Amino acid sequence: MRVTDARTALIDALERIADRDLFSVCALQRGIEKEGLRVTRDGTLAQTPHPRGLGAALTHPNITTDFSESQLELITEPYAGVEACLARLTDVHRWVYAHLGEEVIWGASMPCVLGDDANIPLGRYGTSNVGTAKTVYRRGLGHRYGRAMQTISGIHYNFSVPSAFWRWLETTTAYDGALQKLATERYFGLIRNFRRHSWLLFYLFGASPAVCRSFLKGREHSLETFDAGTLFRPYATSLRMGGLGYQSDAQSSLRISYNSLADYAQTLARGLTEAWPAYEAIGLELGGEFQQLSTSLLQIENEFYGTIRPKRSTRSGERPLHALGERGVEYVEVRCLDVNPFLPLGIDAETIHFLDVFLLHCLLTEAAEDSPEEIEALQRNRTAAVERGREPGVELESLDGPRALSAWGGELITECARIARVLDRARGDEAASHAVEVQRARIEDAARTPSARILETMREQGVPFFRLAINASIEHADFFRHQPFDAQTRARLEAESLTSLADQRKIEAADTEDFASYRRSFIDQPLLPSGGL
Repeated sequence: MRVTDARTALIDALERIADRDLFSVCALQRGIEKEGLRVTRDGTLAQTPHPRGLGAALTHPNITTDFSESQLELITEPYAGVEACLARLTDVHRWVYAHLGEEVIWGASMPCVLGDDANIPLGRYGTSNVGTAKTVYRRGLGHRYGRAMQTISGIHYNFSVPSAFWRWLETTTAYDGALQKLATERYFGLIRNFRRHSWLLFYLFGASPAVCRSFLKGREHSLETFDAGTLFRPYATSLRMGGLGYQSDAQSSLRISYNSLADYAQTLARGLTEAWPAYEAIGLELGGEFQQLSTSLLQIENEFYGTIRPKRSTRSGERPLHALGERGVEYVEVRCLDVNPFLPLGIDAETIHFLDVFLLHCLLTEAAEDSPEEIEALQRNRTAAVERGREPGVELESLDGPRALSAWGGELITECARIARVLDRARGDEAASHAVEVQRARIEDAARTPSARILETMREQGVPFFRLAINASIEHADFFRHQPFDAQTRARLEAESLTSLADQRKIEAADTEDFASYRRSFIDQPLLPSGGL
């Protein structure tokens, strides 16, 4: 049935847009950040430093580390073309593999065999103040949440629409304010809708239904036994996004509001400025070494765990929250995607096309303000989707009452199909519509989802999660290592690495104050614009 109510009026308007305007309005931008642990071929965490041939983790725009020295983060710039974005990510992987020796990148979100926390090395970024701050921040994360949790890896998807889209929306909605204000308001609407419907992404793309038993050594849990080395839930989709992953009881007390930039900034600022007793007990320094950047509930903005973030590029030394307040939202960062072990990059074009459609749906659909009661319901939906999303008849909570996940998901897919047809018309292909129909098939048959395929593969091959993941990792490594570089690409990648090393040396040479003073200046700078929001 065609949806024509006021809630989706902008989807109707997008369908009617003139062909001459369609390409510029729909020229979406996307970038990818993919995390992955460096491991030995027997699946244990690498203890080697970040390979120097990859450049400086502090300054390389495409190759850095996340929490651990052994945890790579591979980044693309924003691209208008899906294939161009994936081609760049492929080149970065090939360059990394040219410098890993016998090591491989772990091909799953839930980690390899880690050992004790002491065996998980913190990321190291040189001797500069900014580099030291990055290591101290990670040391603080280890104290607060444990190092093992920080090794869980995922894919972050950065998404934005072009200025032509905002000009079209301004005309369509008769908006008479500044375009940046319109963009910020609508991006926050996207975020609210995303939070309401992100369970659909857990179901469709979740790829962590099982974990290595060693990951939960010494921790209480309610998982079932798959085999001697594996714990799982039979209908789980993304245990990474549940209680085993990035969760914090302390952070849940913040009640971050996404109803407006002002609400978001003020609630997040509270977490950045109010001391938290458990973190005060850790202290700032021990034996002359800083243990964390602050004793606040959040050391910095990035410590707040969320499935999606509003983002704005920052200037040198600028706090992210201040940048948002000064210049508004530039793009959103989706943070709930698992690494798919069946894919060499962990993600593919089909997934990207659907993400674009889904995010446009969140942007175009009217977004009611959220409430404390709804936020609690969203958390229950998240738990249901990640722990038993493939369970027949599983229900979620909607604003209109309980709804079967399959029925609600089917309705969202149908609405997304309309947007997909518009994007295909703009590009002259059927990639978006095809991606939507693939996801419709997953709604109709849960066995098609990555999480179901992982468990089925483990059963068919008689292997634990660990063996499935290390086999996939080695297979992916061979895939990238057998793609030789042409001379021009190799020269460009080598120049990028060398430039990053030179840039780090410049930063270290320019430091003029001790780290304690630098840390205090950074923490004390204004979080919000002086003129208010």
